[in-house]
Amino acid sequence: MLEAAIFVIFPFCMAFAAISDTLSMTIANRVSVILVVAFAAIAPMTGMDWAAFGWHLAAGLCVLAVTFSLFAIGGMGGGDAKLLAATAVWFGFGIPLVQYLVVTAFVGGVLTVAILVFRKSPLAVYSSRNVFLRHFADSEVGIPYGVALGIGGLLVYPASPLMIWAMARLTAI
Repeated sequence: MLEAAIFVIFPFCMAFAAISDTLSMTIANRVSVILVVAFAAIAPMTGMDWAAFGWHLAAGLCVLAVTFSLFAIGGMGGGDAKLLAATAVWFGFGIPLVQYLVVTAFVGGVLTVAILVFRKSPLAVYSSRNVFLRHFADSEVGIPYGVALGIGGLLVYPASPLMIWAMARLTAI
């Protein structure tokens, strides 16, 4: 049962955030809250020691401090900042967090360039009323970076400590 929660909660939240940002240019606070609360409930039951648990929370707080600063100067949306910090809690300090940040930055850069090219194309005029593409076509709004956060999180999640624990449990059976 615990393994199922690890397999479902994080990926669902990342996919929901990406779709939500695509459709409405917002990421609901409940997504970040669910991620943090679920981690806090699940991690101790996996045998994670309290020091490691604390470091995971510290990773989230450090990322929140940086992303909140970026939000304050207008460099990042508030939902993106909170989602990035909540996701960092699942990865903790270490290589998985670095991988997540690098993959997300790369995907975000590709996404941004693709959206800017799309907005200059004639296709943007025809797709501006499509519910999935309207924010991609509208040059008045920003870039739905939750898509990059979701894709980056899903790509790197298999390297996260909880996912490694869940896979080890399933292969030991």
